Amino acid sequence: MNILVTGCSRGVGLEICCVLLKQGHHIYGIARSYTKEFQDLESQYKESLFFKSIDLSDTTNVHKNVFIDFVSNQIKIDGFVNNAAIAYDDIVTNINIERLQTMYAINVFTPMILTKYLIRNMLLHHTSGSIIHISSISVHTGYKGLAMYASSKGALEAFSKDVAREWGGLGIRSNVVVPGFMETAMSSTLSGEQKDRIYQRTSLKQPTDVNSVAETVAFLLSDKAKSITGQNIFVDSGTI
Repeated sequence: MNILVTGCSRGVGLEICCVLLKQGHHIYGIARSYTKEFQDLESQYKESLFFKSIDLSDTTNVHKNVFIDFVSNQIKIDGFVNNAAIAYDDIVTNINIERLQTMYAINVFTPMILTKYLIRNMLLHHTSGSIIHISSISVHTGYKGLAMYASSKGALEAFSKDVAREWGGLGIRSNVVVPGFMETAMSSTLSGEQKDRIYQRTSLKQPTDVNSVAETVAFLLSDKAKSITGQNIFVDSGTI
């Protein structure tokens, strides 16, 4: 399969690429930064891993940057993993509109535009494709300072469910993977004590395994999940 993955160069996105490449898929990766870890992976999979550095906050030009300059409609896309995101953390009384707008551009508006053109690609090639958005457990359980970030991920979850209903008749599926707190760059600003408090709220008393999230994504992309759509799949160490 040909799969478009955003936020591919680190953390969960990088692990998703690793899992999918091992399964023999072709990956078209998008991220702002071209990390050493991604370059190492690229050297192992020169014939099946392709990369373009794109600023996903530039919603106006995302169609040109992705679907004209990188993945044209001559390439049949079978799956889309929307993983790229930024977190704007603060208490609500300190909301800054510019930072909020930037976060929504990356976390919500650009994924919507990408979904629009991915579906058009799938219609052109008569593809029964799979769309997966990576959300956050913060949508479903409260954490101080994450109201704005959680709201952006909640918008994605609603969007995915309606896309599933709108296009399911043509075999296009849309699902959300909801990870718990993981040991990634996004959580690196938390202290050890803060992390421990979060992990103690889970059934497993431990962080969510990044590979478990990636393997769940790979399953939802596959025909093994052909009857699953419009769902939120929780991979959260039992937080909910």
